[in-house]
Amino acid sequence: MEPADHILLALLIPTVGALGIVLAHRHANLREGVTLVTAGLLFANVLQLLPVVLAGGRPELFGFEVTPGLEVAFQVEPLGILFGLIASFLWIVNSVYSIGYMRGNKELRQTQFYVAFAVALASALGIAFSANLFTLFLFYEILTLSTYPLVAHHGDEKAKRGARIYLIILLGTSIVFFIPALVWTLAIAGTLDFTPGGILAGKASGLTTGLLLALFAFGVGKAALMPVHKWLPNAMVAPTPVSALLHAVAVVKAGVFTILKVSVYIFGSDHLLATGASEWLGYLAAFSLLAASVIALSKDNLKARLAYSTVSQLAYIVMAAAIATPLALIGAGMHILMHAFGKITLFFVAGAIHTATHKTEISQLNGIGRAMPFTMGAFFIGALSIIGLPPLGGAWSKLYIALGGMDGDYGFVVAVLMISSLLNVAYLMPIVVRAFFRPPDPDDSHGHAHAAGADVQPGGAAPEGFRASLAEAPWLCVVPLIFTAAACFVLFFSPDAVEGLLRGMLEVPQ
Repeated sequence: MEPADHILLALLIPTVGALGIVLAHRHANLREGVTLVTAGLLFANVLQLLPVVLAGGRPELFGFEVTPGLEVAFQVEPLGILFGLIASFLWIVNSVYSIGYMRGNKELRQTQFYVAFAVALASALGIAFSANLFTLFLFYEILTLSTYPLVAHHGDEKAKRGARIYLIILLGTSIVFFIPALVWTLAIAGTLDFTPGGILAGKASGLTTGLLLALFAFGVGKAALMPVHKWLPNAMVAPTPVSALLHAVAVVKAGVFTILKVSVYIFGSDHLLATGASEWLGYLAAFSLLAASVIALSKDNLKARLAYSTVSQLAYIVMAAAIATPLALIGAGMHILMHAFGKITLFFVAGAIHTATHKTEISQLNGIGRAMPFTMGAFFIGALSIIGLPPLGGAWSKLYIALGGMDGDYGFVVAVLMISSLLNVAYLMPIVVRAFFRPPDPDDSHGHAHAAGADVQPGGAAPEGFRASLAEAPWLCVVPLIFTAAACFVLFFSPDAVEGLLRGMLEVPQ
């Protein structure tokens, strides 16, 4: 099979899978089986493209031309294959978790949930493998529309309001900023193709570059750069697997992926460094990074605290893209990967706690680590990775960003990283301390009735040996979060492989 066929299959597999889920809607086990098989096939297919990219190949697939200069086309390059592998692999893990969560909470409209998930993953792969800005924009908007019903899933007024804010901000930023950025780029460069080294060098002045960069920075609302970040905490009304999708698998990663890809392949790192046009964005991202961390400190709701943590962590990637030195850009790509596994672990934990105990506030979690040691142990590991401590993957991405800042003589980057890491400790570690070192609140069973088997759907009950003493969520929720926490360790020992892949995005053909 040719590489181009694998690109086509990356779009077709989740799309056909969505149709299969609809056809199997009357049979829950079959519907979920279709979801798992589709996710597995998608990852296996995307994986086939990795050796080609590592060998220096750039597989291409031409779709069709809309008008001269605007065509739907695909090309797989190092940053795209990394995003594609993250999204497709974590869909498998998230699907297993979703089965346990949706059954354990007796959620309604489960078929709609799995269908929208599949369409969202098809959109994410379209973004990952886009060969030009026009193609990326099309799939970027499809991703917004396909995830809207996921945010509004519960159907109550709170969910509808959160979904409206989600849609208004993301579509609004696209209309007001992203589309003008595309039109202006095409007018200046005569093309929207992603090109190693960029397409604006020698064609855009420093002032023009800075203004155009501002349109992209605020037009890509999914990157959640302040002040266009409000959609993200409001979207936390969605079920936890959706929050995991938003924060780790597709949506926000599509945002920062777009910012990074535009920096590398549209502006070009040399052009940004020569003009200094992106320096302002570095300072704005640093402010967003620190401000979101401070806001996270004030949130008692666990998902809200994690949401502002995500706003902060995304700003690391935007700041690194603005610095534009090679090490910073590699660090930005690494952080897409490292943050994905660390943050999905934390959101899985939030959902597991809700499923087992129906608790949502941090102040309610006293002593919960004694009843849910596997769950809270995974939270501890994921939190340490987000903080950036070895031996966990998050340590490497922060190190590369810091080194990139030093290479560019941006001393503020190191200071911001140090302060933000301390803030990470301040808003994440008290949760661990509360869970393991405070006594449970009086008359608080932490969901032991659930652990004893009450209201557990078939295939979701806790293992028999744990029922007498633990109150863990259904094992289909617990196993995925243990797996992603373990992956944070594994990623610490593979920085060379990730760096080697990402260096390919900085290579300009001679």
